[in-house]
Amino acid sequence: MRLLFLGDVVGRSGRKAVLERLPELRARNKLDFVVVNGENSAGGFGITEVICQELLDAGADVVTLGNHAFDQREALVFIDRQDRLVRPLNYPAGTPGRGSSVYKAANGADVLVINALGRVFMTELDCPFRAIDAELNACRLKHGADAVLIDFHAEATSEKQSLAYFVDGRASLVVGTHTHAPTADERVLPGGTAYMSDVGMCGDYNSVLGMEIDEPVSRFLTRIPRARFEPASGEATVCGVAVETDDATGLARSVKALRLGGALTPTEPLFWVE
Repeated sequence: MRLLFLGDVVGRSGRKAVLERLPELRARNKLDFVVVNGENSAGGFGITEVICQELLDAGADVVTLGNHAFDQREALVFIDRQDRLVRPLNYPAGTPGRGSSVYKAANGADVLVINALGRVFMTELDCPFRAIDAELNACRLKHGADAVLIDFHAEATSEKQSLAYFVDGRASLVVGTHTHAPTADERVLPGGTAYMSDVGMCGDYNSVLGMEIDEPVSRFLTRIPRARFEPASGEATVCGVAVETDDATGLARSVKALRLGGALTPTEPLFWVE
């Protein structure tokens, strides 16, 4: 199975790049399943129903979220009716929406998608390790799902790596989101789980985490907020990670970074070239 995960979509620039690139990427590479993190897609903070539907219409099978999941208050309402929008699993009981679900891929396979928030340097929620463990025990790889994809929205690399080794052999892919800077450590772990500490963002990299430069720099210099953060509007780089799984085991056969357009050096998975 061919899986593609695209990192945090930031603002109008990131949305434009994903909406333009994803349909062609999906068709050219014969992708079976695509997940996009959309938690910064509405002006850099949260997601709206219109934007969520645009991402799905462009070729995403599922949209995941993160710590900005409910920054747009309408998300509290529409998330319950949008079953392809997944918010972090470890929010308190009673939070609207779902933290995991099983979805049909283009090839007919069942894919379990889990979204969770880290706790190091973040608002502390329920333990993501125990929450994910319970999901994996309830829907085991090749017994409840043909592939398992985990979006771990976390700040600390140590927490992301620890989670990946904790589930190694039980998930197809563990991918880190949130820091908006792609790491160069994509690999298949000893147990067969593909891993990348952070997939990066789909946004303008001539920025500070996708935001216009002046205000973040000013805050570091003065410690005084002078204006709101505004998403940078230059050409975006689409950042993602591509995984090919073994149909017999659901584990990863190969994993490669994807970077297209904008300021970063481009790379596209060569193992998908026909």
